[in-house]
Amino acid sequence: MTSTKSTMNKIAEVTIFFWIIKIIATTLGEMSGDMLAQTLNLGYVVGLVITGAFLVTVLFFQIRADKYHPALFWAAIVGTTMVGTEISDMMDRTFGLGYVWGSAILLTGLLATLAVWYKRDGNLSVDPIIRKDAEVTFWIAVLFSNSLGTAFGDFLVDVVNLSYIQGAMVTMGVIAIVLLLHYTKAMNEVALFWIAFVFTRPFGATFGDLLTKPLNKGGLALGTYWASLVSLLLIIFFIYLSHRFDKKRA
Repeated sequence: MTSTKSTMNKIAEVTIFFWIIKIIATTLGEMSGDMLAQTLNLGYVVGLVITGAFLVTVLFFQIRADKYHPALFWAAIVGTTMVGTEISDMMDRTFGLGYVWGSAILLTGLLATLAVWYKRDGNLSVDPIIRKDAEVTFWIAVLFSNSLGTAFGDFLVDVVNLSYIQGAMVTMGVIAIVLLLHYTKAMNEVALFWIAFVFTRPFGATFGDLLTKPLNKGGLALGTYWASLVSLLLIIFFIYLSHRFDKKRA
């Protein structure tokens, strides 16, 4: 990315730090969503109202901003994972749709959003995103992606009956294939971005479940409070490293 595009772009530059922070952010979003709905016993509907209000507030300032702000951008990513967790769980457990139908609905929403984006702009690139209408479409696609990723991760554990570690290994395998396709240039980069974006979500989600779920369910029983704090500190640390790395390259 050129320095001009980097300055103007509203989205974090897609580097190795982007994917590390994104995975940890999805872990934090999964645990925060579960903390509201399950640990605090507020339920999925109330949890969705709370997380939705947080996401709308953050996105209001993110979209109004005239340049990339790491705190705003990554808070919005965490917000979409929190809302995505509540949406997926509410579709399955409150509305009784199940993860298969829920995933089908969310996948349809994601593909429809990307189709509208492509029809309007002729591409799906996030390098750069400058116009506000493009950014709004980006965040809608992100919300569908993170909701879909949540549903897929829960499908692996609750329907296929994989352990949390096995679920994480499956999604890690998909990510490894994406990396191979990226380095061999065997597939379109934009398509690979969105595939990776979807599948880093269940990887982060299953990792979050591994940290927080009870021992008798295959988790480590660390609790949502401490695990969320550790995840938040890791996000701050990697944002700092990313900033230092960008300054050295400038």
